[in-house]
Amino acid sequence: MEYKDYYKILGVGKNASQEEIKKQYRKLAVKYHPDKNQGNKLSEEKFKELGEAYAVLGDPVKRKKYDTLGSDWKQYEQAGPGTSGDDMFSRWAQQGKGGPSPHSYASDDFEGADFSDFFNSFFGGGAGSRPSAGFRETPLKGQDYEAQVQVALYEAYHGAERMLALGEEKIKITIPPGIRDGQVLRVKGKGGKGKRGGDSGHLYLHVVIEPDPRFSRNEDDLTTEIHVPLYKAILGGEIEISTLKGNVNIKIPPETQSGKTLRLKGLGMPVYQKKGESGALFVKVLVDIPQNLTSREKELFVQLSSLRP
Repeated sequence: MEYKDYYKILGVGKNASQEEIKKQYRKLAVKYHPDKNQGNKLSEEKFKELGEAYAVLGDPVKRKKYDTLGSDWKQYEQAGPGTSGDDMFSRWAQQGKGGPSPHSYASDDFEGADFSDFFNSFFGGGAGSRPSAGFRETPLKGQDYEAQVQVALYEAYHGAERMLALGEEKIKITIPPGIRDGQVLRVKGKGGKGKRGGDSGHLYLHVVIEPDPRFSRNEDDLTTEIHVPLYKAILGGEIEISTLKGNVNIKIPPETQSGKTLRLKGLGMPVYQKKGESGALFVKVLVDIPQNLTSREKELFVQLSSLRP
């Protein structure tokens, strides 16, 4: 029977916090979810492995029992496994260095997942063992669901709503202004149903902000480019520009060089969950050189050039 290194499967260190383990699991579960990898058997097996690893490491009690085994698991290999009905590893894990266990677990106590022989032997006391009646009656929380939601930058600025279909149920999701790429929204109680009276799991929505052709984002600040006629760049004046808030007039200082960046306070992204606070909009000025000059225009430029040393 193969030993399962659940820390390696999740890609975390043995000193990882419960929150770090949860975050890593959610990230990988989205990546390898069967809905995103239809027909990919390798992704399907990886997804199952991740579920098994999280069933152990995501539970402090089971994680402690697993950690107690530690590097000494090789003692099982040296002793050699017994028959499936009398597994030496299970007896060692529960009676020897593995320490006493208040419950005996079976795979159907963990969301009905199809877990490995290692898991069933270690937490189930060997093949054929049955969990205690008391544990069987313990309520179990339903499985958490993971999904992605695509959001345009304009929607991230103003906030938006989405209607999601969960089976026959339709639910409305509110996307708050200022939300960032990679942020996770939790929809309470919209995951899998609990077992034996347990609470339902949650739905975790991973936000993906779509690229915008006009603006780039750095946290709560935005950057854009505008084209300014040569005469306005030299003499200064007002020009209308487009922002996510709407069209606004800004002042172009006299003798503005091409490439100069203007900072417009409060016209960046709203700060998430901080009403009235916004980042800045940085406007890079690109000076347009006039094309197809007339003879008179060329003559005037010659005169202007002669006035400067």
